[in-house]
Amino acid sequence: MKKKKCIAMLLAGGQGTRLGKLTSSIAKPAVSFGGKYRIIDFGLSNCVNSGIDTVGILIQYKPLILNRYVGTGESWDLAVADGGVHILPPYAGETGGEWYEGTADAIFHNLDFIDMYDPENVLILSGDHIYKMDYNKMLEAHEARNADLTVSVIEVPMEEASRFGIMTADKEGRITKFSEKPKNPDSNLASMGIYIFSWKALRKALLEDHEKEGSSHDFGKDIIPKMLGEGKDIFVFRFEGYWRDVGTVQSYYDSQMDLMDDVENINVFTKHSRVFSNSNIYPPQYLGPNANINNSLICNGCTVYGEITHSILGSGVTIGEGSVVEDSIILPNAIIGRNCRITKAIVNEGVTVDDRTEIGSADGEIEVYGKAKLSI
Repeated sequence: MKKKKCIAMLLAGGQGTRLGKLTSSIAKPAVSFGGKYRIIDFGLSNCVNSGIDTVGILIQYKPLILNRYVGTGESWDLAVADGGVHILPPYAGETGGEWYEGTADAIFHNLDFIDMYDPENVLILSGDHIYKMDYNKMLEAHEARNADLTVSVIEVPMEEASRFGIMTADKEGRITKFSEKPKNPDSNLASMGIYIFSWKALRKALLEDHEKEGSSHDFGKDIIPKMLGEGKDIFVFRFEGYWRDVGTVQSYYDSQMDLMDDVENINVFTKHSRVFSNSNIYPPQYLGPNANINNSLICNGCTVYGEITHSILGSGVTIGEGSVVEDSIILPNAIIGRNCRITKAIVNEGVTVDDRTEIGSADGEIEVYGKAKLSI
């Protein structure tokens, strides 16, 4: 098998409890986003657009839908013979199957997979971020510095830095300190959870961490601090562009409102760097004679008889006569009955809303309505 310059390992096994009802039936990376996409589409598309043709997807919680959705990887041009996309389920030990104990533990239990490709470098990704990135630029910087590890960072307002893992770096970009959600941050370089390791350095670190008692087997809490303490060559890669962690209902909602409110400055969707998807093929939208659409995203397969304002309708959504949808996200295949009012809410995938139902309010928190009924 041909030796790879870089392969990607995409961590997609999180339960996503902070997303509440949105992940009660589905893994977080498989949650619908932007109407026709799913969250995992962005990481996979970044890999393809960066020329990385070997991706291991580490699944765990509610894996069925994600497994079926990714399939052979053909929709992302990842159905290749010498590489491609690989679904990597939780490992089975001598006493049966076990869940991963942390992000580093997940990679450790897939050492054989990585060894099979014997890559020079390994790219570690999270499956719950919305962004567009050319990983080649990060890889070039990593190799030019002969780094053991390169961490992608983004500048955040100093007043928000205590919410993130913060990297302190010198003028050359060498990381001198890592602080997990510091109360008094001395830097505003927030880790994006995107790492490029030299495979030699990563393999050694994982083996040592596995044997360490009391370790939480996490990259941020254990691997990176230990490598810093050992004086390894660790650098930041500064990312400029749109990036969102959609780990909460509010951030998930806000990121989709961004698509309409600031579309000129959000570089996630461009002609030259496509976001690929395995969405079902739907017919064109149908707008009824009394339909009224204002500043909204309406995907294929939608049938709209009501009024839609500043909202996103996923593929296959139906909006009944007399219904009003404002500042809301209606996930794929949901059916909204007649004379409903939906305000600042998220209606879950495949849910049917009865006639004359009111959901959400302009002043309240984002309401997630219904339990997803999935049909991938």
